[in-house]
Amino acid sequence: MVVRRSPHLVSYWHGGRLVLHNYRTNVAVAATPITLAVLDACARWSGVAAIARRFPEYSPASVATAIRRLAAATLLESSPRARRDRADPWTPWDPAAGLLHFSSKDLPYREPETTKAILKRRAVADPMPRIAKRYRGAASIALPRPRTDGEFARVLLERRTWRQFATAPVTLDALATLLALSCGIRYWVPVKGIGRFALKTYPSGGAQQPLEVYVLARRVRGVAPGLYHYAADAHRLERVKRGATARQIARYLPTQGWYGRAAALFLITAVVPRTQWKYRFPRAYKVVIAEAGHLCQNMCLAATWLRLAPFCTMALADSAIERDLGIDGVHEAVVYAAGVGVRPPGIDWAPSPTRRTTKRTPGPLARY
Repeated sequence: MVVRRSPHLVSYWHGGRLVLHNYRTNVAVAATPITLAVLDACARWSGVAAIARRFPEYSPASVATAIRRLAAATLLESSPRARRDRADPWTPWDPAAGLLHFSSKDLPYREPETTKAILKRRAVADPMPRIAKRYRGAASIALPRPRTDGEFARVLLERRTWRQFATAPVTLDALATLLALSCGIRYWVPVKGIGRFALKTYPSGGAQQPLEVYVLARRVRGVAPGLYHYAADAHRLERVKRGATARQIARYLPTQGWYGRAAALFLITAVVPRTQWKYRFPRAYKVVIAEAGHLCQNMCLAATWLRLAPFCTMALADSAIERDLGIDGVHEAVVYAAGVGVRPPGIDWAPSPTRRTTKRTPGPLARY
């Protein structure tokens, strides 16, 4: 057995105990000083016998047992001597960005009613924070009425997150328009000595365009149900897998079963090496996540303009989605999801899945 210390470890104090956390596997264990000493001895690939010689006060058998336990907890990596590591695009961003990204994958989600009950209890002792900030007593200027005429204002003001959908399919023309306007490549810009950059309808840090979009087409007229990749440079769908079901959507979006009735689900992934190639510091992870928000809002606005019912969510079953997409979750990882369906007949407001109407009170801009 040949082992080395995992390069993805962080340590912190929690509840009075020292914790070692492998953020790639999301395994955290309590540690002791001898645990740290063994890990320190395993900075490079080493055999168990060689490691045991560094701890003469312990028997070789006890050191071997400790190493097996540390390997089982993923604090040590085990490998044949001939193993060669694949380049890891997260290395320049670790541990700051890697800790956030990997330790927040595949979280256990609560059912909405459970969450609602928890929040009601919390609000008794800890009221919900104010949504809008104000500077009381400060000199202020009353602003003129905003312009709300025209198609652009209509689309912005109508955007909602829908959770009810008609059974009618989305047309292929609508799907094509939505994809092209939200994330298709509009122009190529060559830069001598570097390469060719793509421009889309949303801003991308350094024009590195790390995002890819996959379409789980469930009810799209003219498209066989399946999982497709949108080739943004060719405006084409490339089939990854056959078949698409409501149960599949519910599996990808835990505790959000109402989205299973949508016509199509969009899975937004990030190809990490694209952004990392230019930006080697961990703050660049924020750029990737911000771009996912730009793209997703494009999708929601385009769908609203098409009189469809869009939604978006970050409550994802990351690993299940990545397995079905055939991506490793390291070089390419899912970061966001959106979807669309046909609006239910006679409804112009996005209702909850359990009520036909949603109570609302006007905000300060509603009168305009």
